[in-house]
Amino acid sequence: MIFTLPADIVGDAEAGLLLGEFNNWDYNNAINLKKQKDGSMKATATLESGKTYEYRYLLNDGRWVNDQKADTYVHISGYYVENCVINVPAPSEAKPKKSKNTTEKATNNSSEPDDLTKIEGIGKKIAALLVAEKIETFKDLSKTSVKKLKSILAAAGNKLKLHDPATWPQQAKLAQAGNWTELDEFQKKLVGGK
Repeated sequence: MIFTLPADIVGDAEAGLLLGEFNNWDYNNAINLKKQKDGSMKATATLESGKTYEYRYLLNDGRWVNDQKADTYVHISGYYVENCVINVPAPSEAKPKKSKNTTEKATNNSSEPDDLTKIEGIGKKIAALLVAEKIETFKDLSKTSVKKLKSILAAAGNKLKLHDPATWPQQAKLAQAGNWTELDEFQKKLVGGK
């Protein structure tokens, strides 16, 4: 697998390490990041297929940074930190490129949709409406524009049209990353503000 850290995150750092579950977060077994001509950094790691790994980058200017293109993120309890997560496809998943399941695997690691009712403002009716529009996961919802959400609600009738989806993508992003405590705090503010 190739790991790339863009130049805007690298900044003035000249070197860095790739640390994660694949090397037991051990500095002695860390994978060196090589600075590229464009200012980015790259590293190559051999990872076992069919597994999921948490990882982060440590730059020589002392900063721990995350990969903007990670498959997902996981909040580390007790710390204000999120680890990046990479899902290494199993050999059978990596081969078929034109199957119908390819897009499903890209948007969600499991074939089951997320419980969208965990988002403040979404009940069972609206969740069913979103699923009908192929918005089945927190990731799908986080990438859906508020404008599109409003048009879906408006098309469903006057009662649902009254709902305000302005915070749904933001809430979904927190849910997707597993930041349940932060989501709970955010939702308390929403309910309190009504």
